[in-house]
Amino acid sequence: MYKVWLVEDESQIREGIKRMIEQLCPDFGVTREAAHGKEAMELLGSDIPDLIISDIRMREMDGLTFIREVRKRYADLPVMIISGYQDFHYAQEAIRCEVADYLLKPVSRKAFLTALEKIRNKLNAARGILPPVSPPPIAPADSSPESGSGSGAAGQPEAHRSPAQDKYTIRTIKEYIINHPEDDLSLNALASLVALHPAYVSSLFKTETGQNLSDFITEARMERAKYLLTHTQLKVYDVARLSGYPSPKHFALVFKQQTGMPPGAYRDQFAAQ
Repeated sequence: MYKVWLVEDESQIREGIKRMIEQLCPDFGVTREAAHGKEAMELLGSDIPDLIISDIRMREMDGLTFIREVRKRYADLPVMIISGYQDFHYAQEAIRCEVADYLLKPVSRKAFLTALEKIRNKLNAARGILPPVSPPPIAPADSSPESGSGSGAAGQPEAHRSPAQDKYTIRTIKEYIINHPEDDLSLNALASLVALHPAYVSSLFKTETGQNLSDFITEARMERAKYLLTHTQLKVYDVARLSGYPSPKHFALVFKQQTGMPPGAYRDQFAAQ
């Protein structure tokens, strides 16, 4: 479990953030709480968290000053800002401090979960759980009219792509789907992600994996749904939304088709004790 520190001067907000973490991402756990930056800095003398979640406007020491002090000691320690201030000045200063994310209150569950998953992936990579992948070199593209090849969204002819590039493209698509099952995963959206023609992406995915892209998306969304059903207390309609299904009825239908049972029954049978 990754250790999280909450630095927030309102106890009710701290409790709300703790509950969201417990419900959405049990890989993280709140181990320390502080009412302001000064208190948190004193704690840093005896312990180091994996993630700090901090407000900006606090007494004694504000969030931005606190983050600057943290950066002097730990340049790579992830810090997430949750603030009620939308002022560009605060966001600009937070970016300069290299925060992992900047969320506005009231925080949506989807935005919070996405931010936590992004941070978790980086922490996992740092621990060697999910090693980062370097893209293969891009071969020079011949964009002359005589080439006669199809062109992707960025103008790169698919005919000039190497097998290594194709493998990296599929891995990129698969990792994006797994990490963002709630997003728009239409063929056009995924093709834009990798700057290739949709028809080429669809054909390439089938060739490389032996599986239809749509089936892989459904599997990824079902895995997210299973996890949320068995590790959180979220309502089924929230699980549906966070798994990429705006319609709870459609989600329940697909879930039963894939697992053989309704979401509620699956939770009752497999929920973590």
